[in-house]
Amino acid sequence: MLHPRIQEVTERVIRRSKDTRAAYLNRMETAKSKTRVRAGLGCGNLAHVMAACSSSEKDLLKQDEQPNLAIINSYNDMLSAHVPYKEYPDLIKQIASKRNATVQVAGGVPAMCDGVTQGRDGMELSLFSRDVIAMSTAISLSHDVFDGVFCLGVCDKIVPGLLIGALSFGHLPIYFLPAGPMPSGIPNKEKARVRQKFAQGLIEREELLEAESASYHSAGTCTFYGTANSNQMLMEIMGLHLPGSSFVNPYTELRDGLTASAVNTMLDHLIDEKPSNCLADIVSEKTIINGLIGLLATGGSTNHAIHIIAMAKAAGINLTWKDMADLSEVVPLMTRIYPNGSADVNHFQAAGGMSLLIRELLDAGYLHRDVKTIVGDSLSDYAKEPRLDVNPNLIASTATGPSKVKWVPCPENSLDEDVLRPATNPFNAQGGLQLLTGNLGHAVIKVSAVAEQHQVVSAPAKIFNSQVGLQQAFANGELETDFIAVIKEQGPKAKGMPELHKLTPIMASQQDKGFKVAIVTDGRMSGASGKVPAAIHLAPEAVEGGLIAKIQEGDLVTLDAPAGVLKVHVSDEELAGRTHEVSEQTMTFGTGRELFEGIRQTVSSADLGASAFGVVYE
Repeated sequence: MLHPRIQEVTERVIRRSKDTRAAYLNRMETAKSKTRVRAGLGCGNLAHVMAACSSSEKDLLKQDEQPNLAIINSYNDMLSAHVPYKEYPDLIKQIASKRNATVQVAGGVPAMCDGVTQGRDGMELSLFSRDVIAMSTAISLSHDVFDGVFCLGVCDKIVPGLLIGALSFGHLPIYFLPAGPMPSGIPNKEKARVRQKFAQGLIEREELLEAESASYHSAGTCTFYGTANSNQMLMEIMGLHLPGSSFVNPYTELRDGLTASAVNTMLDHLIDEKPSNCLADIVSEKTIINGLIGLLATGGSTNHAIHIIAMAKAAGINLTWKDMADLSEVVPLMTRIYPNGSADVNHFQAAGGMSLLIRELLDAGYLHRDVKTIVGDSLSDYAKEPRLDVNPNLIASTATGPSKVKWVPCPENSLDEDVLRPATNPFNAQGGLQLLTGNLGHAVIKVSAVAEQHQVVSAPAKIFNSQVGLQQAFANGELETDFIAVIKEQGPKAKGMPELHKLTPIMASQQDKGFKVAIVTDGRMSGASGKVPAAIHLAPEAVEGGLIAKIQEGDLVTLDAPAGVLKVHVSDEELAGRTHEVSEQTMTFGTGRELFEGIRQTVSSADLGASAFGVVYE
């Protein structure tokens, strides 16, 4: 039986989304009913489509009887997570050609890394890149000559952007293909220890760089459970990956086998006319709720408190932070993956991974089982994990293609309950995210990584309008006290909502000295942030009249995560009499920020998805 709270929230979302969801599905049905895309192309149009194709591909495209598949690729060779995608197009084409299908790389999308831009001006483009990726996806598919799509993306804004853009083509089958995490590097506890020692001035830069390089050391996603790996969890629990494919390392036989299986699965639907679920069928209200459950049960990235709202809205589904908070009250926290623990995603995968997590959540009544996926009409298919088929008659040699894959039941029990626990014995009875409300507005906090004794902080405010200001205060020895760092003017309209992860080692070092510390900001923290309580995504933001801009130095502020409270202890009358203290908002130049001024002026607030597309969906 489905948990009553899950049912209640789902029904609430369905009612709230009735009109917008119906409008979206009507658009998709209209698109689906049109003549097969290439059938109506003029000769000049078709000649452009196939100009650079081989003669055999041209013959297939002229006949217009076999599928033509699109690839949207986030490949670049600077960022480790995207490097494996270099080989994917050739592999996909190799598999498709055996079925007389054609494949074209329809376009690329930018993939920037928050790990590179932390604390730098480029971070102000990070959140906006999601909407750019969505538009790039739409441009890539606007040629309207494809029968199915493979989206190749991993990291922070790339997957949400790809999905938002792809949902405008939701009448097509669209699969997401993961690249997998890099093998484990140095232990995460050691990495955090070295970072903190550097922040305290106890070690030199060379030692810090050596530790960081031992952590981020090869192709694949970073192994901590930040936004990138939360993306992969979401795509799998939402049925947009093949079962069990999220956390298989790159350049392995199983990884290539899964990619080949995805191609064959899509072609089974398109060529053999097996029942096929298009993207609009898969991304439903129940699917979005399942994604939220996965996020809460794993203590996933706070960035998804923004992204999942924007992704849902692209499918005509209206989700709120209140929905998230109500679910978090009943969903158990079942994993401890760094920064919520010391293990990384490779340890999680070895302990049982997504298949065991999904089975536990299904059996305990926390997930909707009756949802459509890329492989069928039940999430039960995702309680299985992939294995190479050991039948020598089925395993192809490396000369002829990847090995075939079969799916087997997940382990009966977790192989390491320090990393992954059953729903009946969770790390915490509640989920990893919490909504905070009070006289300052509403914000989000990630509690899964914060020790219980640090989840309530009442302390005087120290006011900053940049993270540089806090860093300078630390260097000057001004933070040797209990305090709540109020970092304003970091919201979407002010600065594009940059992550403030650079502040984590500083704040953690003060916490370790015994001081009660916390952060309140209208900006973001990294998906890897933890340990220090942080009320983030505060809405309304300072430059939109948010009361964060009325907090003064020394005001007593309370952050009470268990109670869901965030407030400044100043009377309503006094607050009403204070002026908003904000810097003059002028166009910002450098690292291309001036090109994003239009988005900065139109972007919605964090609780509405921090999106430039809000009006489009209404």
